[in-house]
Amino acid sequence: MLACVTSCLLHVTYQTSEDLDTDTEFEPVEDMTMETRSRSSAHTGEHGVDEYPDISGITNAREAMRKMTEEDKRKILQQVELFRREKMTFDNEVAKWDDAGNDIIMLAKHMCMIMLEMTDFTRGRGPLKTTMDVINAAKKISEAGTKLDKLTREIAEQCPESSTKQDLLAYLQRIALYCHQIQITSKVKADVQNISGELIVSGNNTEMQSQTNTGVIVTGLDSATSLIQAAKNLMNAVVLTVKASYVASTKYTRQGTIASPIVVWRMKAPEKKPLIRPEKPEEVRAKVRRGSQKKQPSPIHALAEFQSPAESV
Repeated sequence: MLACVTSCLLHVTYQTSEDLDTDTEFEPVEDMTMETRSRSSAHTGEHGVDEYPDISGITNAREAMRKMTEEDKRKILQQVELFRREKMTFDNEVAKWDDAGNDIIMLAKHMCMIMLEMTDFTRGRGPLKTTMDVINAAKKISEAGTKLDKLTREIAEQCPESSTKQDLLAYLQRIALYCHQIQITSKVKADVQNISGELIVSGNNTEMQSQTNTGVIVTGLDSATSLIQAAKNLMNAVVLTVKASYVASTKYTRQGTIASPIVVWRMKAPEKKPLIRPEKPEEVRAKVRRGSQKKQPSPIHALAEFQSPAESV
């Protein structure tokens, strides 16, 4: 049904909550493989654009986010920590489902991956480099949200009138709202100034924002933190939608009209564990080394054991 999303997720390694570390360093992850990033937003064709042509040392918004003041970094990190907690809830409620035959789970994981990339961007990390990268990622989230809305409404239509159906429709409204908020706050760009040869990166640019009437780029720390908050709220709405969709799927009428279920709810099989604990490589090498080493006797000890023909008589 959703071939584009399926191909996108087949080779993506799903990030766990440990991937969202809470350290204060804003260093990039330049050597990320394609398996650790969302393929829908990793390449936008804008990576060669110099967003700060008048400033030497900074070429894109991600680099500017890395050079923000420690106070701004701390404020962003506080919001990232709240997002990380919501991500743990997402892992517990959504990651337990097998996405084979379940486009709802597939879309939810797809949206989560892009949201992770966007929050990484606010810390100067991840594959998103320019402001246009973040804007395009927000568009991808909105597109996935639209597909999730369409699919989930099919389940709601087949569900008898109940509080579950009403809750499900209410959660879909939240998804639409937060997707719209992410599109607005995705236009984030830090202000960089070169004062006496020193780069000053400020995330709180109320004055600059008031002087710019184009409305194209939203600058400032407030936009970065608002982006993380919108991502957190959207992830919460996605989790609630998944849970309500599962409950609504169990309320189908028995006589019904459905030849086959819209989605298949199947718990993911637990990871296989070896029956025998494999030996660590260093332990194996140590055993081989101990067994292969043959102690050479000292020359004095060898002479002491030697007997001449006269002594043996």
